[in-house]
Amino acid sequence: MRFVASVEIAADIERVWTVQTDVERWPEWTPSVTAARRLESGPLVLGSTARLEQPRLRPALWRVTEIDPQSGFVWESTSPGVRSRGEHRLVPLADGRTRAELALTQSGPLAGLVGLIFGSTVRGYLRQEADGLRRRCEER
Repeated sequence: MRFVASVEIAADIERVWTVQTDVERWPEWTPSVTAARRLESGPLVLGSTARLEQPRLRPALWRVTEIDPQSGFVWESTSPGVRSRGEHRLVPLADGRTRAELALTQSGPLAGLVGLIFGSTVRGYLRQEADGLRRRCEER
């Protein structure tokens, strides 16, 4: 199962990167995350972990498995029968704006069932995250 959302943001890539990687502040700008806690201090790096709580979903521990500063990061979470992979990609646009591309891929023996039950929720959460990221980054 793969879910995607993207948004164009009237802010430079540095601003978007700063907001997107400040995981503990996500609950301030997206209703899809009610609590977020980094398990290490400092900037988001390969191996960083965070615990996220989202409405209607079980709390999840996410670990950064790929990171390219100013371009994006990937993190993964596992639960019984399902591996989730969250992608956060940033693309600079010619006019100084940024496109944020978000994706969640779920695999494993229960991924189809989880996608069937929670698919509309996941799509909604990705949209809320994309729109919230845009609003926060465009604040002056």
